[in-house]
Amino acid sequence: MAAVTFKAVSHKGKGGLIVESQTHGFKIVMDEPENLGGTNQGMNPLEGLLVSFGSCLVIVGAAFAKAQGIDLQDLWIETEGNLDTDGFLRGIEGVRPGFQDVHFTIHIKSNSPEAKLHEFQKFMESRCPVTDTLRNGTRINANTLVIER
Repeated sequence: MAAVTFKAVSHKGKGGLIVESQTHGFKIVMDEPENLGGTNQGMNPLEGLLVSFGSCLVIVGAAFAKAQGIDLQDLWIETEGNLDTDGFLRGIEGVRPGFQDVHFTIHIKSNSPEAKLHEFQKFMESRCPVTDTLRNGTRINANTLVIER
């Protein structure tokens, strides 16, 4: 199958740090909590990253459970990331502005054998595009700067 390009547009909202993003007819609003200068009208982008990560794992699990012989009754993922705000807020040398690490816990309700569920966990991680993006680092290329006047 040929490569598929996904596209989203993010636009500064009215007031504060609100951002409205759209992709193929869907909209999401992000903001920062008040202690980081926002108005807390939506999750912040790092929380959005965690949600994307967990959601991707759940989608992979739900999409492939039957084919993998898994009796999937329920599946949910808890994700968390650790951030040193000195990198983002203060720009302190040597402190990353992003997550230092991300953790996740897979919760699965199933009657399938434990060994098979551990194999399925590895399968889910190996097929999840967001897991791959986070683990393997993806090139980020700025295409251009368009100045509007």
